[in-house]
Amino acid sequence: MRENYEQLLFSAGCDAGVVRHCEIVADTAMRFSGDSVDDSLVCAGSMLHDIGRSKTHDISHAQKGAEICRSLGEPDALTEIVLRHTGAGLTADECTILGLEPIDCMPKTLEEKIVAHADNLVKGSKVITIEERMMRIADLSTRSKRRIWRLAMEVELLSE
Repeated sequence: MRENYEQLLFSAGCDAGVVRHCEIVADTAMRFSGDSVDDSLVCAGSMLHDIGRSKTHDISHAQKGAEICRSLGEPDALTEIVLRHTGAGLTADECTILGLEPIDCMPKTLEEKIVAHADNLVKGSKVITIEERMMRIADLSTRSKRRIWRLAMEVELLSE
C-alpha cells in the first residue's frame, strides 16, 4: 500500500526528500493508531500529506495538496487530512491573513489530528520531540503555539 503512495508522490513531482519525510511521518503516526482509529486512512494521509510540495514549499502546499487529491479522485476523508495537516491547523481567518483561500483548515477527526501531530514530530527525515518542535516555532503566535501543544497532548494520550 505504501509503495503505491510513494509512486503517487513521485509521479506528482515530489522529490526523494519529501517522499522520505512522508514515510517517516507515516511510521510516526502509526504509533498513535488504535482501536478507534482508521489505520489505513492514517497511513494514506501520512503518506500524501505533503503531496502539495510537488507544486510549492510555502504555506499553501496543504491547500494545493488537497486540490491534487481531489483531482485524483481520492476520498474526502483523505483530502481533508492533507488540507488540515499544517501545524495544528489554520482557521479561515488565519488562512485569509496568510493569503490562502479562506477555508477552515482545522483538524477535526482523530485521523486528521494524528497526521498533523506526527508531521510536527518530523523535521525533514529526523524524528524530534514535541519540546524540540516547540523550540523551533518560537516565532509563531502564542495562540498557534498553544494549539500545537494542545494537539500534541491530545494525540500523545493515544499511545499510552
